[in-house]
Amino acid sequence: MTATGASESVAARGTPGGGPWWWARRRSAVLDVVLAVLSTAECAAEGVPFAHTAGVPVAVGVLLGLVAGPVLLVRRRWPVAVVLVSIAVMPAEMGVLLGVVGLYSLAASDVPRRIIGLLAGMTVAGTVLTTFLSMRQDVVTEPGFHPPVWFVALMALTVGLVLSAPPVLWGLYVGARRRLVESLRERADGLERELSLLAERAEERAEWARNEERTRIAREMHDVVAHRVSLMVVHAAALQAVALKDPEKASRNAALVGDMGRQALTELREMLGVLRTAEGSAVLGSGGSDEPERLAAVASRVSQQAAGGAVAQAAAGGSAGGAEPEGDGPWLSELGELVEQSRAAGMAVEFAVQGAADGDGDGDAGEVAAGGSGGSRYAARVEQTVYRVVQEALTNVHKHAPGARARVRLAHRAGEVAVQVENGPSERGATDAGLPSGGNGLVGMRERVSALGGVFVSGPTEAGGFRVSAVVPLGASAARAV
Repeated sequence: MTATGASESVAARGTPGGGPWWWARRRSAVLDVVLAVLSTAECAAEGVPFAHTAGVPVAVGVLLGLVAGPVLLVRRRWPVAVVLVSIAVMPAEMGVLLGVVGLYSLAASDVPRRIIGLLAGMTVAGTVLTTFLSMRQDVVTEPGFHPPVWFVALMALTVGLVLSAPPVLWGLYVGARRRLVESLRERADGLERELSLLAERAEERAEWARNEERTRIAREMHDVVAHRVSLMVVHAAALQAVALKDPEKASRNAALVGDMGRQALTELREMLGVLRTAEGSAVLGSGGSDEPERLAAVASRVSQQAAGGAVAQAAAGGSAGGAEPEGDGPWLSELGELVEQSRAAGMAVEFAVQGAADGDGDGDAGEVAAGGSGGSRYAARVEQTVYRVVQEALTNVHKHAPGARARVRLAHRAGEVAVQVENGPSERGATDAGLPSGGNGLVGMRERVSALGGVFVSGPTEAGGFRVSAVVPLGASAARAV
């Protein structure tokens, strides 16, 4: 029966500067070679008196020592074999170093404890028996010295325990300490792998956050800048039509076009100023740790500029007891201004609000004339989402149904707010205003509403127009009465 020691497992893993064969390190191989040489010399020297006692040639005793001593070379690979050889040569009274080192190697190995105990007991028994017989023979041959038998037995037992117990106990301690160190090393390696995985996941989350902010900014640019540019094109067309017939109206349209153009340029400049470094290189792919925060700040500034702060405060102050909106806009109280911009561009827009102003109405309060949203105040994301839906829907009417009548309805219900924008057929038939379209308007609206757990529906009407509807839930913490 053979067993593999703990040193073999270390060698199997491999370490820098590993030794030959089963040795983990070169110094371990050197140590075992030195121990084997010493053990061989000891066994060979002890083989001489054994040969005289046994009545065999001296060469036989020396040869036995030369065979038994080098077994220490394999003590790390087969510690059980080393101990068995040491027990076998005990009757020849040789192999003290072989037995001590073999017991230590066996106890420090990964051999099961029951085998260690069995072999250690056999070693103690063999040592006690051999020592007892040797001492009895010495007592018989020594004149004048006749100790009792119990004294000889006690001395033999003491010698057996002294030669066997210390190496076994020390080997058990070293083996336990080695296994503890290996366990701690494995735990450290596992923690290092976990930290690496956490770092990779953190990088993935950061990349996801950057992509989300890029998408958000692209949505804001589409909703805000595209809306203003669309109105500029409509006003420019009206300006061209009335330039000769009504110079005063043409002047007003020109002023509106200029104001909207300046606002659009300001928003674009703010956007590009953050999306570029001081040297003018793009930072969207830089992966900086503060990039998501900066992108979010840009989107918030764009939304706030598009809101029209003065009009929002006036509308909120007149309908909500003078309270000013908190946080970034736009707000539902600014829908009146948004509708007025479309009216100024020549669109016939009807705006109505249904339900109580505090958001708890059930639809029986009747419809309120245009001019505000009834002063309701919900979570910022809810109000911004509803505002952007109306804004994009009116922009699409300007693009694809010039001259059509539109109707904007806002309804405050229990636990939700609903909005619907519907337009009739275009007075120009299948033609539109010639404005370019990226095809992302409806997609962006659906993403905004779905992100809040709402429902978005869009499609043509039976009358030949188009309808956009959205229902946004307020949630447990969304509604905040001012």
